Amino acid sequence: MQVNIQEINERIQQESAFVDALRMEIGKVIIGQKGMVDRLLIGLLGDGHILLEGVPGLAKTTAIKTLASAMKASFQRLQFTPDLLPADLIGTMIYNQKNGDFQTKQGPIFANFILADEINRSPAKVQSALLEAMQERQVTIGDQTFILPRPFLVMATQNPIEQEGTYPLPEAQVDRFMLKVKIDYPSREEELLIMRQQIAQAIPVATPVVSTDDIIKARQAVHMVYMDEKIERYILDIVEATRRPREFKLERLASYIAYGGSPRATINLAIAGKAHAFIQRRGYVIPEDIRAICFDVLRHRLAVTYEAEAEELNSEMIIQEILDTIEVP
Repeated sequence: MQVNIQEINERIQQESAFVDALRMEIGKVIIGQKGMVDRLLIGLLGDGHILLEGVPGLAKTTAIKTLASAMKASFQRLQFTPDLLPADLIGTMIYNQKNGDFQTKQGPIFANFILADEINRSPAKVQSALLEAMQERQVTIGDQTFILPRPFLVMATQNPIEQEGTYPLPEAQVDRFMLKVKIDYPSREEELLIMRQQIAQAIPVATPVVSTDDIIKARQAVHMVYMDEKIERYILDIVEATRRPREFKLERLASYIAYGGSPRATINLAIAGKAHAFIQRRGYVIPEDIRAICFDVLRHRLAVTYEAEAEELNSEMIIQEILDTIEVP
């Protein structure tokens, strides 16, 4: 089948016109953190969820709140605590004395954007309630099933410093996140601008520039982005190298990887690669798209052995070695 790349490219440039306006609007409120903002857009366009890891005060809450404001979408912030119950998240059945029957009261999860703040502070039963919402885009209360609004994006945060009173996320749930993004401190110049912004008389706020319908339309356009077979094979090589490193001349890593990426890693790497090309306003995927997003897709899907920990090797170092070894198409 003949593919007209020029035609696809022109179409994608038209469809992605809103990206610059959205970035500009978010940039009024969020100074720096370009990587985090781009990953939020990739998660949104790829219909995936994001796990953010970073110390407090790096504008994680502000970022998703601003994205919701710039899109005229509903936003809910959920503070996860050890005493949180599934009903606090998804809702419950309430007895109506007047009518003598039970009525469904929907919980805060019925929003376009959910910030699950410090997700690892709640026990497994709460996290499992969130899991159905993330995977199936629906919630079951009693014997009724409710479809969640579209688009639906969960951005969960983890504090890497405090481990006391936390419940590590089950591997199955971690794998449900399309991206795990690590964010760092802003540069000195950015921090100066942040300080000036926060002590000014009027703190800027984002105004809606995109509708939720535009995002749903853009998601369909993301699937149109052209991916050559060589890029597809490159993705497969990267993921397979995490499972069978010896076959890719990476014998050294064999004793360091407990288990590699699942087929979900392959799918998400392809979708995120297309979304990355889309926000660059390009109608085709290049190897740099895959390399740019690879760490965020794989870092939480790669389990290292005790031997790797003893050698002070983490999943990111292993991913870097794989990227340095696998031949780029």
